[in-house]
Formats: sequence, structure tokens, C-alpha cells
Amino acid sequence: MVEQREAMDGIHHGREKPLPVILVGIGGMGDSTARALLEDFSPEECILRAAVDPFPEKAPVYSLLRQRGVPVYETLSRCLKEMDGDLAVITSPIQHHVPQCLESLRAGMSVLCEKPLTGAVQEGRRLIDALRRTSLWVEIGYQWSFSLPIQNLKRDIGHGIWGKPVRMKSLCLWPRNESYFQRNDWAGKRMDDAGRWVLDSPANNAMAHFLHNMLYLLGDKREESAVPVSVEANACRAFPIENFDSVACRVRTDKGVELLFFASHAVPDITGPVFELECTEGIIVYEGPGSSITSRGKDGAAIEYGDPETDHFRKLHLAVERALRGGEAVCPPDAAIAQTLCVNGIQDSLSGIPEAPSDLIRRSGRGAVWIEGLDSCFLQGFRKGRLPSEAGCSWLEKGGPVDLRGYDRFPGGGRGTGGD
Repeated sequence: MVEQREAMDGIHHGREKPLPVILVGIGGMGDSTARALLEDFSPEECILRAAVDPFPEKAPVYSLLRQRGVPVYETLSRCLKEMDGDLAVITSPIQHHVPQCLESLRAGMSVLCEKPLTGAVQEGRRLIDALRRTSLWVEIGYQWSFSLPIQNLKRDIGHGIWGKPVRMKSLCLWPRNESYFQRNDWAGKRMDDAGRWVLDSPANNAMAHFLHNMLYLLGDKREESAVPVSVEANACRAFPIENFDSVACRVRTDKGVELLFFASHAVPDITGPVFELECTEGIIVYEGPGSSITSRGKDGAAIEYGDPETDHFRKLHLAVERALRGGEAVCPPDAAIAQTLCVNGIQDSLSGIPEAPSDLIRRSGRGAVWIEGLDSCFLQGFRKGRLPSEAGCSWLEKGGPVDLRGYDRFPGGGRGTGGD
């Protein structure tokens, strides 16, 4: 079936008919994605053929889909029995990403899938192996990777304009309240109720972008990320969840670059995302949304790259363009799996998920929960280039180093201080 559909696609490159798209998931990011598909493209360019969601009535965009005559199916399998498309756009929960990508490929569709790639590295490799047997493609929708500022910066880093990368650090503190972890049946969990790995956490959900971005910027080619070879982590939780809500980690790449990542939902105020990349001939700084990535060389040269936060849906436009007319890969699973590998290593690094000291946990009447002093400790660690456990947060457990070379399955089982 895949081969037959690919042959048909060859006829329709530069096609006269619009690109048929199937959207999987209409809640959360799926809501805004559905509106973009309906409003940002002309009917001659792209048509939303069908949508998939097990609980469509909960999504605000459902009424608009009904008005536009877009059928909504409970499952992708049922949809594909009646509908076909050339591009699947997947915005479903983490644990469904790889299975639905594989199902879409079998139906002859290329895919734009929401981040992250998956919860377990072996699932990501299943998808990579499947892609080697087809001429179809999958892009993982880390929106910064598709932005012009990041693409231009990645090009210049690769060309050696700023010398060799030495170390990079990223920080993002985004407060959440209790309802955030009650919005579905997998939030804050390691596995869902069906036993599928989710590893929901700041590093594998809301702030996965910024862990991935460090690895992606340092990849040798446009469609590659740097290769992580070790990771060690600090983590804890203040919310009553299975996994951590606050994490910091040190990653080392196969080229000896040190990466430091700081992320938490258990903070009172928003900070970031921010990052800083030190190279042998200059420094590159991003001070957060509304600012420009700024690079300054030791020779005084400076470049303003722009703000990567300005166009979250460039990834969708590029995916439609690629499905219609062809084009180069931006962030395939081969690039996205580096973040998955780090997330698996973080979990393996820890002997458990430490509870924050009860005397430091604060709560507001609106469901906000935060750890007193955690934000300043993370900020200090970011500025000094140290893990929080090395910069004054003595109550944070420092997980052991995990060797990621040859790491092919999560759970890894005791590579650090603990394991599963």
C-alpha cells in the first residue's frame, strides 16, 4: 500500500489539486493547528480532509470543524478505512507519537509530528528503522528548529564563524498550577494506564524544546543533532505526581561540549527560555522572548539573528510545502532522538524522584505550587555553569553519570545511581 501511494504522489508533485491533510488530535496544540490548517492556507493549496480525536467534544475547535464539514473520527485506524491523505499532522499525547507515525507511513502519508519524538529510545529507533524502508518522511515539530533565527545560527556555527563550541546552557522556568497535572490521565506520569512510556516532565514536554535546541544547534548537518555520550541529573518534585517537576542536567557530547539544562514548573514566576553558547571565538546569547539571538565575536563582529519565538507555525507551512513540492529535512527523528536519549539518561541517573523539603513548598489559593528558593538556585547554577546540587541546593540529590554510548533501551537499569 505504501508503494502504491508513493507512486501516486510522484504524479502529484507540483500538483494541481490541493494537498489532503489528516490531523490527529484536536485538543491542546491540535486546536491551534486545526485553526491554522483551516485559515492559513488557500483551498487550492491545502485541505483538511479529516481529524481524529477520541474526545472531540472537549476541544473548542470541534464546532468549527463541524461547521466546515470536516469529519472527526475516534481513532486513526477508523479514519484511514474511509479517508486518505498525503500528510498526517500528529498532535496527540507523547505515547501515541511513534505508533501513529508508523500507522500514517503504512497508509502512504508523510508526517509532521508534535514534539517530543517519544518517551523511550527504542520506540524512536523503531520509527527510524521504518523510515529507512520508505521514501516518505517524518518531521518532529520542535518549532525553534524550523525558525529562521535558529537555522541561520546553526549554519554559522557549522561554518565555524564563532570558532568551536565549548559549552552551552539553557534555562526555562515556567510555573504551573495543580490543574496542569490534572488535565489528562498521563500528565506527570512515567507510564500511562496502558503501560506505555510517557516520562512526562519539563524535559520531555513543555521545555523539551530547549533541551533539544542545544543538541540541534550543535549538529554537524541541518538535519542532525549533536550526539550525547553522558548525562547526570538533579531532579525533584513539589507537585503530587509520579515524575519530577524540576530538573537540571549536565550532558556531554561526543565532541566534548558541555551542555547544562535547567527547567522547572515549581517556581513562582516566569523566566526564559534563555540560553548562552560559548565558542572559542565568540559568545551567543538569547535573553528570552521579545529579544534577538545575539552573537559577538572576540574581534568585535556581531550578528543579530532574530527571535525564534516569532513564528510557531513555520513548521506547518514548511511541511505542507515539502509535501506539495519536495524539500530538505529539517528535524527528522534522527535529530530528535538525541533529546529522547538524554531524557532516558536523566531518569536512569536518579535513584528515585526526591520530594522537595516540605518546609520549602509554598501554595497559593489558585492552585499554584512552588519550591521556595529553587528559582534563585537554578539561576545561580545557570550563571555559574554548575548543577544546582553544586551551587547551594544541597537537598537536591545528585544523580550518578549515565553512559549513553550504545544505549539502546529504556529502562536502562542502573547505569547511574539507580535505574528501573
